[in-house]
Amino acid sequence: MHYDSHGRLDMRWALGLPLLVMALLLLFEPSAIDLALEDLLYVPGQGFIGARSFFLEDILHDRAKQGVIALAGTVLLVLLGSYILPSQVRIERRRWLYVLFAMVLASSLVTPLKKITEVQCPWNLTRYGGTETYSALTETRAAPVEHVGNCWPGGHASSGFTLFALFFALRDQRPRAARIALLAALGLGTVLSAGRMLQGAHFLSHNLWTALIDWTVCAVLYRLMLYQYSCPATAISATMTPEAFSGHERWNGHPTSPSPQ
Repeated sequence: MHYDSHGRLDMRWALGLPLLVMALLLLFEPSAIDLALEDLLYVPGQGFIGARSFFLEDILHDRAKQGVIALAGTVLLVLLGSYILPSQVRIERRRWLYVLFAMVLASSLVTPLKKITEVQCPWNLTRYGGTETYSALTETRAAPVEHVGNCWPGGHASSGFTLFALFFALRDQRPRAARIALLAALGLGTVLSAGRMLQGAHFLSHNLWTALIDWTVCAVLYRLMLYQYSCPATAISATMTPEAFSGHERWNGHPTSPSPQ
């Protein structure tokens, strides 16, 4: 990660780099890579090697998604508790609100983007025993034979990549925990992406776009909600104001004075 002279996250890198990668993906679409990888996972006459996997569908798809939803629900409950029982549930509400907003917004963008782009899933394509015609993201869609495309960006991968929110929420006060959260988000998002590729649900680029979109959403919200408090001098003064913490707010039960960068 790149930091400015004040020890804050350099937003030029945090936002500029993913936007650059997005632009490159639009200019040089990795269709050949997508198809080559999915070819390796498809057995003619049998289907995708993970299509009938109980682990991939019931555990890695359903249970993992439920776990992330439960995490967001827990954040919401803690926030509500801080208002109902402020003397007992002492948190820094701003950061908890950020985590909730970032996770919800990042995951909520997936469905409308799927509807707008109408990109087909691998398992629907004639190349893999389906009925639909392949088209890259920026190409014109052929008229659907049976199904309108609904596969870009990857939805399930977002369950993991939305945890980028934890990295941004923690990085100013608990850098080590933030690094663990970042690795967890990358690891879970990658595993969930691989699982869906094994099932024929998504191409690699679909999930790469998901990671980039989720990171960008989390970074933009961090800039709007938390960045001004990330500078040590600013953060210290902010912790002394009732507007910032309502006289009680703490992060994980501890005073919110920032850690040295």
